[in-house]
Amino acid sequence: MSVPRFGVWAPVYGNHGARHHPDDAPDASYRRNRDLIVRAENVGFDATLVAQHVIHPSDVEDGVLETWSTLAALAEATERIELIGAIKPLLVNPLVFAKLAGNIADISRGRLSINVVTGWFLPELEALGVDVLDHDDRYAYTRSWVDTVTALWAGKQVAVGAGQPALVRPVPQYVPSVYVGGESEPGRQLAAETADVFFINGRPLADTRAVIADLTARRGSAQSGGPLRFGLSAFVIARDTDEEAEAEAAHLQALVDAERRPEISGGTDPKTQMYQVLAGTSRVGSNGGTLAGLVGSYDTVAERVSAFHDAGIELFMLQFQPLEAELERFADTIIPKFR
Repeated sequence: MSVPRFGVWAPVYGNHGARHHPDDAPDASYRRNRDLIVRAENVGFDATLVAQHVIHPSDVEDGVLETWSTLAALAEATERIELIGAIKPLLVNPLVFAKLAGNIADISRGRLSINVVTGWFLPELEALGVDVLDHDDRYAYTRSWVDTVTALWAGKQVAVGAGQPALVRPVPQYVPSVYVGGESEPGRQLAAETADVFFINGRPLADTRAVIADLTARRGSAQSGGPLRFGLSAFVIARDTDEEAEAEAAHLQALVDAERRPEISGGTDPKTQMYQVLAGTSRVGSNGGTLAGLVGSYDTVAERVSAFHDAGIELFMLQFQPLEAELERFADTIIPKFR
């Protein structure tokens, strides 16, 4: 296996971790996101994930950056970094999306990937006036949507719903890779049948190995494409010593625990498996965050990265706080250990 790749979550929500961190005020502006991703590329990061929400799930009054216009701009602002854009199929007609993403893929010269997300924040779907399908029905629709988009990218003529058969022209020169995540049975099966990469929410190494084994077996049974690759989401806290890192983790956890986010708890689809899996855990960051255990001295964090990589993780999609300062710290102290 090649060396691990490192990515950073773009701060489209303003920040990750404590919403009201004294040194990391929420800022979801395009300028901040662009400057951060350009800097990440320059200091050795390999990818970024640009999440998608139309309404901020923590507070409807908070800013959240629009995903796909941002990706088009980042395609011009960057040169090397992989641009992974989240997309909720219920929000965009597959023909429109195939045209949009295919164009950005060509602008980026093949650096665009898509992260297919069925959607879990019900107030957002309701505000947009879309049919709020049941959890499993959303996955069934997503499977059809992904099949339609990939067929259009392959140059095939496809009818969308009751519409007339249509083509995407020009056919994209660069076809985006497909990332899928999910804790549920239909989510894992969707990944096994359609994904190039499966995104795993942050969790301990043994649990990660079990997920990789399950998805690898499903891929073999599905007989779809080549080997499934794996990415891991994690929140990193690295310091000179384990004790310093643990103290910082306790500080961040205290800030998080002092905050209340009723919009998230009240708006989550109760069938969303991610929140059932994470229920009762203390953590910093989204999608498992610090549960991956990348908290410790620089050597400790590097050793844990190596262990995950040996287990099959190719891409580490990371969160930090304060974002800019801790991204620089990771680039200075951890990335050189793998290059």
